[in-house]
Amino acid sequence: MRLLIADKLHPRAIEELRALPLEVEYAPELTKATLEARLPGVGILVVRSTQVTASAIEKARQLNLIVRAGAEYSNIDVRAASRRGIYVANIPGRNAAAVAELVFGLLISLDRRIPDAVASLRAGRWERANFGKAEGLFGKTFGIAGVGAIGREVAVRARAFGLSVIGWGRSFSPARARELGIGHANSIEELASRSSILTLHLALNERTRGIVSKRVFSLLPPNAILLNLARADLVDQAAMREAIAAGLRVGVDVFEEDPAEHLYDGDLFKPGPKSSGLAYGTPHIAASTDQAQLSIAGETVRVIRSFLTEGDVPHVVNVSTSTAARFQLVVRMLDRIGTFANVLNVLKRHGINTEEVINNVFEGGGAACAKLRVVNRPTEACLEEIRAFEEVLHIDTVALPNLA
Repeated sequence: MRLLIADKLHPRAIEELRALPLEVEYAPELTKATLEARLPGVGILVVRSTQVTASAIEKARQLNLIVRAGAEYSNIDVRAASRRGIYVANIPGRNAAAVAELVFGLLISLDRRIPDAVASLRAGRWERANFGKAEGLFGKTFGIAGVGAIGREVAVRARAFGLSVIGWGRSFSPARARELGIGHANSIEELASRSSILTLHLALNERTRGIVSKRVFSLLPPNAILLNLARADLVDQAAMREAIAAGLRVGVDVFEEDPAEHLYDGDLFKPGPKSSGLAYGTPHIAASTDQAQLSIAGETVRVIRSFLTEGDVPHVVNVSTSTAARFQLVVRMLDRIGTFANVLNVLKRHGINTEEVINNVFEGGGAACAKLRVVNRPTEACLEEIRAFEEVLHIDTVALPNLA
């Protein structure tokens, strides 16, 4: 099977992947535009930021698994993958500490204007009076939008800074907030209105796209700080620029589309003549520490190895957790060629769809037990037809709890 790595991956992971029964192709230079032509014949694809479109997936006839070497997977058309029965897996939580560290790097930089102070010194100027002015962070209210693995790491560090932490998320409950020892907001609007500092750690989807709107910006207090190290599309970019002009301080690591080096002009970070705010940024490097990349790479290898050797996909994101199955058939049978196929053929003739199958072979290889989750209850005629096979030892029908 061919494995294509279409983004940078830690060399140790590539070495481990080459030890698996795979033909490994390392092509980190691939882009959204060039990936599609390289996918025919590929069985496993690993990406980080490279976009995997529906068109590319449709043409990748042999593709079985896409691994996003990171937590967020909005760069992959998961629906298209699901239509073709292709697993999509991510690597959650492994970059959380790295992202949290950059959050505070940007936060302190914005409060103390460290990049500008360094640039001033490098230019041969001594502007102590100018750069000696700072509000300080201690005691301020720190709002976290999205209290997942990264948000929790951020909260731990925020409390160490003496900040008063509150969190919001669609599945973040008051009980969970109490467990973490932080406050709870009921909406993104409430979070913004209570926060001197607002940091975003939400997944990007149709519900969160543009969630930091002009309304949310209007609720932030004067001279507030916004940090976005998640996804650019969480934020109304035009509204953000207006807010910067009005005094908002912003730290970002993500952009609407990562620009090529020769196309980027840095206009967001150039102080305008009428702007009282401040913007600092980094070129999408939040997860790019050696520690984080090695951890992500190691887990990527584990996902691929598990798929190859066990048929299991850790961290899969597009397998349904519930099905239409209402009954389970438990079939004990001799482990002989064609026995299982005969059972499935009978179910097919009776119009019964099998949603899930687990087949266990007992020690010695003489017998097996298959558990088949099916949509409809098999008729007695169907069961009798299965029992008629001499290799079938016994069959039971069990109604699934809370379903049938």
